[in-house]
Amino acid sequence: MNKLSDSGSVLDIKYGQDAALDALLLHFMTENNLEYTIDPLKNASPEQIQFMVALREGTFYAPCSDWMFRKLLRAELSPQLRDEYLLRWRMLIGLLNEFCPDPYLRRRILTLCKHKFRMVLTSPIIIPSRLNKRMVTIFMSQSGLDDPYRDRRKALNAKAAEVAESPVFDRLLNLCPEQALECRRISDLRRELDFLELQRLLVFSTLRRPFEPGPVADLEGRMDAEIAASQADFEPLRRMLGDDPEHKLRILYLPDRSGGLVFDLLVIKALIRHGHRVILALKEGFYFDTPTFWDVESDPVLAHLFNGAHFVFEDRMTKNELLRVMRENQFVVISDGSRERFNPYRLSVTFARAWKEVDLVLAKGERHYRRLVLTSHEFTRDILSFFRDEQGHFHLHHKIRPSWVSKFGEDYITAKAETIISRMRNAKAEGNAIMFYSGIVGSIPGQTKTAIQVMTTFVRYLRDRLEGVHIINPGEHFEEGMDADDLMFMWEKVQRSGLLTVWRFQSTHDIEKSFELMGLKVPPVWAGKDATYSTGCTKEMHIALDVQRQHPELQIIGPDPEKFFRRREYGVGKFCDVAIDECARG
Repeated sequence: MNKLSDSGSVLDIKYGQDAALDALLLHFMTENNLEYTIDPLKNASPEQIQFMVALREGTFYAPCSDWMFRKLLRAELSPQLRDEYLLRWRMLIGLLNEFCPDPYLRRRILTLCKHKFRMVLTSPIIIPSRLNKRMVTIFMSQSGLDDPYRDRRKALNAKAAEVAESPVFDRLLNLCPEQALECRRISDLRRELDFLELQRLLVFSTLRRPFEPGPVADLEGRMDAEIAASQADFEPLRRMLGDDPEHKLRILYLPDRSGGLVFDLLVIKALIRHGHRVILALKEGFYFDTPTFWDVESDPVLAHLFNGAHFVFEDRMTKNELLRVMRENQFVVISDGSRERFNPYRLSVTFARAWKEVDLVLAKGERHYRRLVLTSHEFTRDILSFFRDEQGHFHLHHKIRPSWVSKFGEDYITAKAETIISRMRNAKAEGNAIMFYSGIVGSIPGQTKTAIQVMTTFVRYLRDRLEGVHIINPGEHFEEGMDADDLMFMWEKVQRSGLLTVWRFQSTHDIEKSFELMGLKVPPVWAGKDATYSTGCTKEMHIALDVQRQHPELQIIGPDPEKFFRRREYGVGKFCDVAIDECARG
């Protein structure tokens, strides 16, 4: 199949162009247990994926490197892919030998995993990390061990903390630079020294065995040489951190391994000291020596180092809640919701929203480099990937957010909301009643443009009929590129302003009247629809009832509120509805 040739780009592999290719892609997704339509409770929706991955319409994303994706689609067991599978097999054998002393249980687990492994070798379409996750899950469920590496991670952290508190490390970090730093102002010199400290911490944090004995001078020279050789690579970080003391970033930090986490926390504390806000994302559960969200409960070293951090235990945090937490805390710790390598299909809602709200992603380790840099796909935020290769050389790569990806910051959306509120306040001062009109905007797939036209037509009709009423039509404020998270965040500010007199929810009659005014019959897909069919409107009904409790004079018009509550919160980042039967499983 020419679409899968080694010379082509994986960006050319798309849905909707070739039925046979569509079937193959669905086969790939289902065999890897990543297809949202089959298991929406475990897998992220396409809209949630687009919080992180910058995808054009129809573009297919696989959570692996380009070369691996091509091999897997062709079901070609190349030597390189076979080595990746064998590495995962050896990891399982290591777990069994070390943590499963019962010979009968060990043989049962080994035989079961052999069946899975042979199937993969026969038809190699499973991503190696997904095979690893599958076999480790079998091991954990059969053995009853929830985290066999817990003590090992504690030991790594304890040894790293010992190094971090040593005079040798203090000397490496605080040694004055030999070269003269340009200084026109003391503030310039302070920024240069702060950035040098950050460079040293980033380089040192990637050392695999920084505690091995050896001449300190050798390590000093090596670090200085690596920083000097990487100056050009560090320039994107310098530019993003900026010279303006008021310019502060929101940074998502993805660590690599335990032990190194101790130095990651020093990097984070340096960033916080410079005024930036950091979200650290840890694994939800066991993934070998990778730190987990729960390690702090059993590790006294981490308990001390995480002092002052705000831990978020909610895996489906709303945009409003996340932004509030980020405003109130400079250092936030979240779970990424997974037990595997970076895989957007299995990451939590909270992680996806955190990615969407930050300015920069700092991703440490070669594993992140392979998933984030060794792919033709672009991402919605700037990524700085730093790691040390097998030869021990330090690398730092900058992957730029594509220019066509919109980023609606909190300040922009808030200003947009404040403009609408100001108009409402002026209208009320002139003696007008204020009505908010909630309706279906995109809850019917492929009908967003029609939905806006339906709402706008009916609001125009109301404005002609109602005197002295200022009507807010969300369809008139829709901005290309804004997703449901952005819009709900903006409209909630307007809705809770205390200025509303009437809150009208779209009824079936409203929709039928709109199509009549447009000179059209109601299409089958719109027949019987009303605001209760919109998960966004369901969220708004909850807000309306809450506002009414604070302002009893508010009139709520439309379908009975009880009819809304068969649905849960609107789909993450999407206008399209969450199906009723899916919500019932909630």
